[in-house]
Amino acid sequence: MGVTIHPTAIVDEGAQIGDGCRVWQWVHISSGARIGRACSFGQNVFVGNDVRIGDNVKVQNNVSVYDAVTLEDDVFCGPSMVFTNVHNPRSAIVRKDEYRRTLVRRGATLGANSTIVCGVTIGQYSFVGAGAVVTHDVPDYALMVGVPARHAGWISQHGERLELPLRGDATATCIHTGQRYELRGGQCSMVA
Repeated sequence: MGVTIHPTAIVDEGAQIGDGCRVWQWVHISSGARIGRACSFGQNVFVGNDVRIGDNVKVQNNVSVYDAVTLEDDVFCGPSMVFTNVHNPRSAIVRKDEYRRTLVRRGATLGANSTIVCGVTIGQYSFVGAGAVVTHDVPDYALMVGVPARHAGWISQHGERLELPLRGDATATCIHTGQRYELRGGQCSMVA
């Protein structure tokens, strides 16, 4: 299948890019980046050296995936969303040895213009709404909105809001797929 790379893109020697990836205009992928299959990188994306990206990841226009960020399979990064890697940056102080690792688990969506403060884990199939600022770990299947981001509900793997309370024990069904979900002890999981 090969890799499609636009003539304006810069892919540094040593970068590993999987089969079926598309690298669009003005993208820069650094030499240490490790990228899986069937990924798409929109216009003006930057991918750092210490970055791991799984299969079928979509990184929309104007996103910088900085060092110490890992994106598992099927992650969606909306237009102009932001990652950080230093908790307390100062221009005059070099803190490259203080990067905090950020992990975005399988199937998560990071909405347009959202910000992920470094050192957090974004749970699998969670959904961070447009413009939200995430400052702490996000549970699997959680819907997060606002500044700072707050837990506003639960969402299915298909991206449909689930009729579940924020806390307690309950079950719900995805209206689109019929998959069943269970909330137990503050954790949501798919059961069928």
